Amino acid sequence: MSARVWLITGASSGFGRALAAAALAAGDTVVAAVRRPEAVADLVAAEPGRVSVVELDVTDEARIEAAVAEVIERHGRIDVLVNNAGRGLVGAAEETTTDELRGLMDLHFFGPVALTRAVLPHLRAQGSGAIVQMSSQAGRFAFGGVSAYASTKFALEGWSEALAEEVAPFGVHVVIVEPGAFRTAFNEPGVLLFSEVGDVYREQLEPIRAALAGADGVQPGDPVKAAEAIVTALAAERPPLRLALGTDAADNVAASYERGQAVLAEWEKVSRGTDF
Repeated sequence: MSARVWLITGASSGFGRALAAAALAAGDTVVAAVRRPEAVADLVAAEPGRVSVVELDVTDEARIEAAVAEVIERHGRIDVLVNNAGRGLVGAAEETTTDELRGLMDLHFFGPVALTRAVLPHLRAQGSGAIVQMSSQAGRFAFGGVSAYASTKFALEGWSEALAEEVAPFGVHVVIVEPGAFRTAFNEPGVLLFSEVGDVYREQLEPIRAALAGADGVQPGDPVKAAEAIVTALAAERPPLRLALGTDAADNVAASYERGQAVLAEWEKVSRGTDF
């Protein structure tokens, strides 16, 4: 496989940093799209000529076209786009504010959509390429306290599933990655956000808030192995549309399918009884 050019958002830490390292190990070139270029200065210094930076906040849609143009001018192509930038938000559906929900939707959905749209014409012109959408196991099922986070990932997955069918004839693959709990900065104080909680939902939400905050640094997933798995998936003759990562994600996604199948079977007669 010839060397590729990767454009990775949120490349300063976590999955983004691990994917940058994996791409470099494969002999590829990395463009780190980050809000603070100094956050990846060490990576640039360690791999001069193979790592470059483009300053980008993915919620700034007006900047996206120019950022992509910079990458194309610098490298002549983009082969893999990784929409990785993100963060968590815990709160009851009723209590999460509209501003909180819209802000997270800009980060997890509208930003990746705009960046994908900007990159796609180049991938189609090449007749090859891949779009990696970093979703979550919460992109397949939700539970109390993560309504905002899950809704943004549900939206990204639905859009990406349709996109995958549309771009396949042009030689472009879409891979939706659904990690479980990995040892990234996701659960760190100040990174994981919490909506204000009132008395109504406090009893429900406090254990969830405590569990997620307490998971920082002890998550079972290894980001390095996750990055290697994504590289392996991209190298497959038929890359998977969805890739669950982590034993917890594999178990939880499988259980969600089983619950759905059980409900469908229970109500199948009613479902089929609504035709003319």
